[in-house]
Amino acid sequence: MSVKKLFLHLKTVHTHRRLVRKNCFRMGLYWQGLTHDLSKYSWTELRIGAKYFMPDQSPHNGERRAYGYSSAWLHHKGRNKHHLEYWMDYDVRGDQHIAGMLMPKKYVAEMFADRVAASKVYKKENYTDSSPLEYYMNKRDYHILHPQTRALLEELLQMLADEGEDKTFQYVRDCVLKNSK
Repeated sequence: MSVKKLFLHLKTVHTHRRLVRKNCFRMGLYWQGLTHDLSKYSWTELRIGAKYFMPDQSPHNGERRAYGYSSAWLHHKGRNKHHLEYWMDYDVRGDQHIAGMLMPKKYVAEMFADRVAASKVYKKENYTDSSPLEYYMNKRDYHILHPQTRALLEELLQMLADEGEDKTFQYVRDCVLKNSK
């Protein structure tokens, strides 16, 4: 692992966490903003992030190309409830297929904040309020999400694209999260 890649990866993680924290605070999710993605500082994730650092995409992709899977991603998604993959389980109807479980709204809101921040980090000056929606739509058919979770996430991404950050974050704070668990 090169020291330069380690510092570049840490800079990316810090920038991402700062943006997510700002977004979460705008929605009233103070604890989630402070604790977002802390597992990225664990050795399991940090060493892979530094080894496969790329300025325009997740280092998990580099590890996947090298080994066919990402140990860092498996570690990360299992510890961070704002990832849709955390909420995948066997379907409770008994047909034994994997399904998306209903995510609490506070984690959907954090997932939304995470997607906005990640788009800003990776797209840099090419970011627009449509970027998170465009990224999501490119992979939409591959996401395993509970129908209500999908509907809320898509509503927020579309609202961001159509009406901007201020209105969307206020809507999440005042309408989506108000009186929710």
